[in-house]
Amino acid sequence: MKRNVLIIGAGGVAQVVAHKCAQNNAVLGDIHIASRTLSKCHRIIDSIHAKGSMQVDGVLQAHALDATDVEATKFIIRATRSQIVINVGSPFVNMSVLQACIETGAAYMDTAIHEDPRKVCETPPWYANYEWKRREACAKAGITAVLGIGFDPGVVNAYARYAIDHHFDTVDSIDIIDINAGSHGRYFATNFDPETNFREFTSTVWSWENGVWKANQMFEHRKEWDMPVTGKGVTYLTGHDELHSMSANLGVPNIRFWMGFGDHYINVFTVLKNLGLLSEQPVRTARGQEVVPLEVVKAVLPDPASLAPDYTGKTCIGDLVRGTLNGRPHEVLVYNVCDHAESYHEVGSQAISYTAGVPPVAAALLIADGTWDVARMVNVEELDPAPLIARMNTMGLVTRIKYGGIDQVLEPYVAPAKSFATDDVLEDLKYG
Repeated sequence: MKRNVLIIGAGGVAQVVAHKCAQNNAVLGDIHIASRTLSKCHRIIDSIHAKGSMQVDGVLQAHALDATDVEATKFIIRATRSQIVINVGSPFVNMSVLQACIETGAAYMDTAIHEDPRKVCETPPWYANYEWKRREACAKAGITAVLGIGFDPGVVNAYARYAIDHHFDTVDSIDIIDINAGSHGRYFATNFDPETNFREFTSTVWSWENGVWKANQMFEHRKEWDMPVTGKGVTYLTGHDELHSMSANLGVPNIRFWMGFGDHYINVFTVLKNLGLLSEQPVRTARGQEVVPLEVVKAVLPDPASLAPDYTGKTCIGDLVRGTLNGRPHEVLVYNVCDHAESYHEVGSQAISYTAGVPPVAAALLIADGTWDVARMVNVEELDPAPLIARMNTMGLVTRIKYGGIDQVLEPYVAPAKSFATDDVLEDLKYG
């Protein structure tokens, strides 16, 4: 059994991860939060204590860390005796944190593909440019590395796997639909890190069409969906992390990602882009200072974590899967609805952070009990989705399924987890 968790990052998603780890610390053990900015870690710890999130008394500590430094990351993993590392920092640190886990024997997980600060919207499959190059190293070291275990990517991968395995004979298409019908009351803000947010949309949008990659422009393809609870919403075809692994692992010819955008967001985004303010390439000011325009925009926009107190409304994210069953056309929607205000009340974060932060903790629990401790690198769709869905149902993210006039909570059958003797906790520790 694996215990002791190191959380890397101290933003809105990290706050959710830390609260959920605290709510399950009888299983997960000591909790450590590491970030460049130590004060952010302490604010999360204060929030956990204020809301009484700790399941049992235990270790809850903050650490200063530059996660691009492999040696420093290895040191903190060993010093804290952490066997599970949840990386919810910037996607720029994925490869360094992954390497530290390989060298220390800790299980690794993240919520997005690694990014090079100098590049945007890389050629597909993006994972092959970075994480997948370490597959052999993970297998050789016996390291479990679960890639992209947020909501999208992450849960939507599991939804696709579940639908394919249990509801279809053949599958022709998967449309991932992400609708945020909430309001934060600000003139303009992004729901997660502005730099990461804008980098997704400033170049080529890739979709998986008829078994090949298709290049599109952002906001080129528009579609309205009528989703449960949130109702009708306008979305745009968008490139996204999960397409880069699902296209390789599921054998489905058409996989698309649709995200909801309002006209105001599109107008502001377009102005910023046309002015060159969303560029990731450095420029020199009249005073001779070198700056990256995108980093300047990030600095002046609201911190996404600051949106949570005033956020109202709900999100709806799901997979619309189409194919055949018993020789007839068949369609299934697997989805989740999350409430911004309820998320804030529980953990102090809005629903966007909540939906991204709960899944890695559910995965950590599955690694801890051995269910997902597979000793190799995997994307979420390569794992049995039933245990993840069942865990999340008890942790605030309830999955529903809709088909043929049925709309109900999805309660998948889960095989019993492995059992461990209590002294296995210490015997199982790895120091690298």
